[in-house]
Amino acid sequence: MTDDGIQLPGLLRTAEAAAPAESVDVVTEDLRRRFRAETVSFLIVDLTGKAVVRLSTAGSVGSVESGQEADRIDLIGGVYGQVVRTQQLYQDPVARGQRVITPVTHRGDAIGLLELTFPTAPDDQVLHAVREAARALAYIVIVNQRFTDLYTWGKRTTPISLSAEIQHQLLPPSLTCETAEFTVAGALEPSATISGDTFDYALDREALHLSVTDPMGHDLYAALMSIVLMSALRRARRAGAGLAEQAREADQALLGYGKGHATGQLLRIDMSDGRNQFVNAGHPWPLRVRDGRVEEVTLAADEPFGLPFPHTYQVQSLDLRPGDRLVMLTDGMLERGAEDVVLPDVLRNSRGLHPREAALNLTTAVLDANDGQLEDDATIMVLDWRGTG
Repeated sequence: MTDDGIQLPGLLRTAEAAAPAESVDVVTEDLRRRFRAETVSFLIVDLTGKAVVRLSTAGSVGSVESGQEADRIDLIGGVYGQVVRTQQLYQDPVARGQRVITPVTHRGDAIGLLELTFPTAPDDQVLHAVREAARALAYIVIVNQRFTDLYTWGKRTTPISLSAEIQHQLLPPSLTCETAEFTVAGALEPSATISGDTFDYALDREALHLSVTDPMGHDLYAALMSIVLMSALRRARRAGAGLAEQAREADQALLGYGKGHATGQLLRIDMSDGRNQFVNAGHPWPLRVRDGRVEEVTLAADEPFGLPFPHTYQVQSLDLRPGDRLVMLTDGMLERGAEDVVLPDVLRNSRGLHPREAALNLTTAVLDANDGQLEDDATIMVLDWRGTG
């Protein structure tokens, strides 16, 4: 490794000097030179969370381009899946020397993997520098994906419909967020006809906001309803509206759109003292895992958003304590073939997993119970609440 091998400002300057679609290519080549590695690759996690795509390789076959067939590698049962799941650096001997794989992650969001091969086993200084380079690479990807479709293309291992395109654009840019007080992660397993499910979160200085919504209908019809619903909720939230007002504005937006109704849940947690507010608009009750026990949180349910008669939304409070895991989900996790999945058992067996992995575990169980063909979107948000202070 060269003397500047662990100097990250130079790495960031290298990325900034490149075009957005070429920044990862330039960085992997820069790392190959700095670490005197045989090859350096960046693999991005795809939208399913079940595979990675080799997006860039320095010192070997080169990079892929949009439109080419992606080099999709299944995460289940392999070493790549182990690194994503454990978030720990891995190394093993290979034909050309020593291979090192480390996670590229930011605030709990598993963006991808950095893989290097060395002619000989690297020392601890190099391994530390590799970890630091992976941290920098996470920022580089987050910044540059605003300007190019390359990273979005890399995440898509199968073609998607117009409805699915809309649905994906409505999700938060990162499906996972981790802070000292909480970790939240969402997963969406779409049905063949797209039912318009969405989830959202936002963290400001005062509060954490969570929502899960489920419009009626399928295909483009449901996707367009989701645009109206999510835009109304985000507009109200960003304007500083309280939870009851957010619910009212979502209700009025769908009513004005005149195309149907939607169920949903809104949750606001005060980051200073942990107190919370909750609105349930005709939606399935959330589940709570506490001390190994799984139970429904059975609060009152108001009318769905968009129904054409007078109704109001009451703000309630959840019993949420430090150490709890709260699961908000749509009816696609409960109905049709999903009825064969005993969610409390899956939740108990997943309680040691990171929320990112637990959410994926739950939606995969529902997908498997339906033989890989869902009739309704299966959507879930998993919140681990550690408390304030």
